[in-house]
Amino acid sequence: MNLDDYTAKLHPLAAALGLDYYPVDFALVPQNFMLEIAVYGMPVRMHHWSFGLRYIHQLLHQHMGHSRIFEVMFPGDPCRAYMMDRNSLAENALVTAHVIGHADFVKRNALFARFMRMAGGHILEQSAARAHHLDDALLRHGQQAVESVLDAALALEPHIDIHQSLYRPPYPEQSAETAVPPASDEFRRRYHGLPGESAPAPQKPARRQLPPYPEQDLLWFVARYAPELKDWERDIFLAVREEAFYFFPVHACQIMNEGWASYWHARLLREADFLPQELYLQALRVHSDVVRPYGNEQQLALAINPYHLGFTIWEDIIEREGLDAARRICAEEDDFGFIRNHLTAQLAEKLDLFSYQARSDGETRVLSRDIHDVHEAILGPKYNYGAPCIFAERIDDDFSLVLRHDHARDGRGLELAQAEQVMHYVAAVWRRPVTLHTVDFRGTPRTLQVTSPDSARTSARPA
Repeated sequence: MNLDDYTAKLHPLAAALGLDYYPVDFALVPQNFMLEIAVYGMPVRMHHWSFGLRYIHQLLHQHMGHSRIFEVMFPGDPCRAYMMDRNSLAENALVTAHVIGHADFVKRNALFARFMRMAGGHILEQSAARAHHLDDALLRHGQQAVESVLDAALALEPHIDIHQSLYRPPYPEQSAETAVPPASDEFRRRYHGLPGESAPAPQKPARRQLPPYPEQDLLWFVARYAPELKDWERDIFLAVREEAFYFFPVHACQIMNEGWASYWHARLLREADFLPQELYLQALRVHSDVVRPYGNEQQLALAINPYHLGFTIWEDIIEREGLDAARRICAEEDDFGFIRNHLTAQLAEKLDLFSYQARSDGETRVLSRDIHDVHEAILGPKYNYGAPCIFAERIDDDFSLVLRHDHARDGRGLELAQAEQVMHYVAAVWRRPVTLHTVDFRGTPRTLQVTSPDSARTSARPA
């Protein structure tokens, strides 16, 4: 039997076990194409130099044995799954079962459902169409102009407001008070018409404040309100924003999703009596590699393996509360609720989890084994899409832009050199001065300002 034969039998087994999932289109692809998919995030996506750097980074890690890509799966209706053609038959049998688990999670989970309703189930086709539009823009406007816009859009890629709609309208217009009372107010209308009464001199309406409240959705705000942004530039910002909305549930549910898929690939293969014994044992060895907590035979891990952590928590939930409860949790929660509600102190102790501090002199120090500290250490990198919390505070009369970093909410300052580079990117498309109020890593107030995109002068000084 070949992979197609096993796949055809895995689907009815999954249905019998209660899995309900979008159809999945599987494709076997060569290693170089798989690497491109992994670093670009899409089979066909807008070209940018940063993806080339990610490709080199991934290639080095793979050659050094630090990572191996078995599959890349894209949620949708249908889901798309790409498997390495160099995988063994046992590996791809496991990958097939793993993807079925992912597809069940995607269809079941409320966060995925919400964002799929907004971004649609055909993001891959939309991404490919946008890539072709960008090629047209390159021909019309030149590489330097297009790359400058992409630099800014991708630098702001995580700065969206997930509580807003993908297709949100502009801010409502401010209502102006009318100088003449409404005709329905008879007394005021007649009084206003008495001899000698004249209408007050018209006053120049005050420029409305933008934004009317601190705005977290920076991609949307720049696309809507940058004073000189052209339509094709606006389209790039909105395209990057749409893809950020599409990827958010993947980021916010990574531990749950990978753990759920790992639980189901293990169970499906265990109950697949049509698999030859040797193939099953080979697949079991792959499973052990995927969900082990340590890498390269180390007995201590300073990074969480989401496959291992998610798989262990789901097994614990199903053992204690049953599969129906697990499916309810799968539908209702994301990683924040999953970790806080279901990674218990007993389970954390069993997994030897702790929070730690890596010092600049190379020393690594265990800070705490308290369960709440462990929760926050795991979830900290997930807040706000893993990006610092930056708000658009106001547009001044000269259309310069003022940004503010909510460092109290983040609990940390910014790396100033990196922040300055992002400021240059933003100023290049805002085309007016851009200021950011923040703090450095010591907590000292700082103000970063790009006064002219042409001269790209930046100052960093105490606020």
